[in-house]
Amino acid sequence: MTRAAIFISDSTGITAETLGSSILSQFENQKFEHIVIPYVDTMAKAHSAVEKINRAAAETGNQPIVIDTLVDEHLRAVIATSQGFIIDVLGTFVSQLEIALGEAPSRTVGRAQSAVRDAEYKLRIDAVNYALDNDDGARLNRYDQAEVILIGVSRSGKTPTCLYLAMQSGVFVANYPITEEDMEGDRLPKALLEHRNRLFGLTIEAERLSAIRSERRPNSRYASLRQCEDELRQAEAMFIRFGIPYLDITHASVEEIATRVLLDTGLRGHKR
Repeated sequence: MTRAAIFISDSTGITAETLGSSILSQFENQKFEHIVIPYVDTMAKAHSAVEKINRAAAETGNQPIVIDTLVDEHLRAVIATSQGFIIDVLGTFVSQLEIALGEAPSRTVGRAQSAVRDAEYKLRIDAVNYALDNDDGARLNRYDQAEVILIGVSRSGKTPTCLYLAMQSGVFVANYPITEEDMEGDRLPKALLEHRNRLFGLTIEAERLSAIRSERRPNSRYASLRQCEDELRQAEAMFIRFGIPYLDITHASVEEIATRVLLDTGLRGHKR
């Protein structure tokens, strides 16, 4: 039976859901319905959240799992009156750090320094704009601004990975689609020659690529299994020939792909 997993936060709820989802994913035999309740920053909203928790308990017949990142202890006390099984993510770590650091926490909501937050926000916006402007080889003359250039055959996951890296990490990423023409010679495509040390390849299993392409152009040569196999074989041969690191993304989420790109290129935790 489905059990409600309720994520409560005095901010966006992204942290609560991300961390909570990682924890709940360890229980493979359980089916969870995710419910996010953000911006619980008043007593009225806290009581409203309790009503939602209790309603979920009544509808599913199971005790909801409630994962919260609330800072205000008074709001947390209200949530604790619900019928949910409460997991205080923030408090679990803060209380232990208080002992280790010998300092009481500020208990301030949205504690991030505004100047740092604003700078990081601007960086991510600039990175997203760059990714959009340089998608699919649109502006080859701006590759010198890229921190990494993703290359691969059409529909091998380059664009979503670029946008995720830009939005989440502020990395300036361009991408270049390898075409049949690019594979004819023994050299890298001209546009990539000067940027060889910033190239990172993406590949995918032929069956999966064929299925993805068929959604776009069904019953076409472009989507045929044989065409996909030929393109992928030649693209991977190019990666190996020129020593370009690459990753098979067939069974990976965009988050996993982005993390591997950052790790393998040394951009993890980068500061532009």
